[in-house]
Amino acid sequence: MDARSLMQAAEEVARKSGDVALGFFRQGVTVDTKGDGTPVTVADRTAEKTAREWIESRFPEDGILGEEFGETRPGARRRWILDPIDGTKTFIRGVPLWGTLVAVTEGETILAGAAYFPPVGEMLVAAPGQGCWWNGKRTKVSAEAELSRALVLTTDERFLTYPQRGAAWRGLAAKASVSRTWGDCYGYLMLATGRAEVMVDELMSPWDAAALQPIIEEAGGVFTDWTGKRTAFGGNCIATNAVLAEQVRELLGAKGT
Repeated sequence: MDARSLMQAAEEVARKSGDVALGFFRQGVTVDTKGDGTPVTVADRTAEKTAREWIESRFPEDGILGEEFGETRPGARRRWILDPIDGTKTFIRGVPLWGTLVAVTEGETILAGAAYFPPVGEMLVAAPGQGCWWNGKRTKVSAEAELSRALVLTTDERFLTYPQRGAAWRGLAAKASVSRTWGDCYGYLMLATGRAEVMVDELMSPWDAAALQPIIEEAGGVFTDWTGKRTAFGGNCIATNAVLAEQVRELLGAKGT
């Protein structure tokens, strides 16, 4: 299956499952707590089931890894990685800055990624060599080269797991024009569409990051972990436009790109 077809498939399943999640948004759903202490709702589970059913009906030999229901066919050559609601804490508070993420991978090579933002009606889809598309039009990261004019974003500025990274982040933020916590996947939407210059996360699972790597890179940005390695599987992320990439990683203590 070619890259363009995989992009279209990822976009379709992201839209279908995201629209299911949207049907529960601001409806007062019950919130449960998972074993890792994070929240989950019927919206997360129903949206992921929708995505899985769609994939199973069309790609029955492919593996699936989802945040809510784990892994299916772990030995499959090709795998779909799903996050039905990236930003559940945001979702349950009625804030519209959440999204649905879908990636298609072979090993750690990401073949296509889609990020759908149902409450605000925005879709990003990308594949290596195919560009990044925002609501059907090509999109690019900004060309802003001055950190003093940049908008920098993170999901949680407390950096509770890695306080030393928090200190580095605060140093970076102090040099920027604006610092905000428009985080989770929404921050990467802002970056990919040229509305922000930096997005940083101290903790990310594969389903948080896999769809976003090709989106940022095909929009002309740089996507690495906190060691400077180009990967969506490093457990964290520093994403930037191209011209600020080296400076930002130096300020954050990353080793390079």
